[in-house]
Amino acid sequence: MSENPADDAAPVARPDLAAMVVPLGRALVAAELPVLRAHDLAMWAYAVLLRLDAEPMRSQAALAQAIGADKTRLIGILDDLAQRGLIRREPDPSDRRARLLSLTAEGHRVRTAVQSAIQEREERLLARLPEADRRGFLRALQALSALSAAELGG
Repeated sequence: MSENPADDAAPVARPDLAAMVVPLGRALVAAELPVLRAHDLAMWAYAVLLRLDAEPMRSQAALAQAIGADKTRLIGILDDLAQRGLIRREPDPSDRRARLLSLTAEGHRVRTAVQSAIQEREERLLARLPEADRRGFLRALQALSALSAAELGG
């Protein structure tokens, strides 16, 4: 108890979540850029490789929605990745207008190399936290990032 009872009733002051997360997110993205450049990838290309590694997609539109990209801008990225042999775009047997998108073995290798290098950098940042805090922070981020847009807007 403090000497002033009004102090005990006041909520603990802290910055808003966005005020803490947005600058951190920008710094993390900036830290990824040298790794992406070393592998000749744009951020959206990396997002495509990550998403297609999780599972193939039935259409370019579904992929665009899954990664939050404009489907018209995604076409050039997919063209480049296909030309480089990192993804396959095959006609969907059930709908010839649609393209089944998947990673090639080389696409998987590049995705793994890039993600490993990025996470190596992240580990240096996380090492600044005590082990228990690190585990809790990662669990909390994973739980919050799994929420739907509706749940986040709550």
